[in-house]
Amino acid sequence: QVQLVESGGGLVQTGDSLRLSCAASGFTFSNSAMGWFRQAPGKEREFVAFISRSGGSTGYADSVKGRFTISRDNAKNTLYLLMNSLEPEDTAVYYCARGRGARWRRKDDYDYWGQGTQVTVSS
Repeated sequence: QVQLVESGGGLVQTGDSLRLSCAASGFTFSNSAMGWFRQAPGKEREFVAFISRSGGSTGYADSVKGRFTISRDNAKNTLYLLMNSLEPEDTAVYYCARGRGARWRRKDDYDYWGQGTQVTVSS
């Protein structure tokens, strides 16, 4: 069965960096686009970043563009999110998700989700 397991979250200070990982199993990872979303307390889950199957195409939410970098290692079946210059507004549970097809900005564009990893940025 499809499994997505996030790791790498934690408590950091403003301006620090973190790298999240998402280990994928149960499907052919290189055949699927992938994405990262986040959900802060009391807010809707929102799109963060997308990466195509080969890694050649990426997309970002305006709020993280220039600070976050999504990447993947298809040989290791792993998705990454490098987060630099973290701000308190980045505090959320971060989820990786498997894309259904060509669209990538909405939650409905993804069919499987991980359990999430907490990122807390203190001011």
